[in-house]
Amino acid sequence: MIITQKRYLFGDDFTLSRLAIDGIGSISCPYILEDAVREIPGLPVEQWKVPRETAIPVGRYRVEINISKRFGKRMMQLLDVPGYSGIRVHAGNTSHDTEGCLITGRERDEKHGEVSGSRVARDVLFSRIENALMVGEPVWWIVSGLPEGVKNA
Repeated sequence: MIITQKRYLFGDDFTLSRLAIDGIGSISCPYILEDAVREIPGLPVEQWKVPRETAIPVGRYRVEINISKRFGKRMMQLLDVPGYSGIRVHAGNTSHDTEGCLITGRERDEKHGEVSGSRVARDVLFSRIENALMVGEPVWWIVSGLPEGVKNA
């Protein structure tokens, strides 16, 4: 399974993306909300990252479902994200709920950088990923998109 997250709206403190699974737009989880993108390609993460307030770097990440020590339950996690640890996909509504993680949404408010229907979207996505993993299918999450004008260092 390949999950593609294409960033399209870059606010001062949030980023909105559209989600597709195996090339098909997701009806039940069409949006992802993140913190602001601060990435400067070519520079190490520690030079541009603001802890708990920065979207993860563009890239391709393996996805697992495992027990979160912080939340004490099974959750989706992106692995081997440069400069980050514990990147989860979970429910929330605003960039204040992210702390660097990815927030699922069924609807979005582009003006305020918020999503709604987050729990339902998360549950559907969780189920799809869990089913793929249970049959031995690897799950990859691809993040693309940087704000216009971002240049390599």
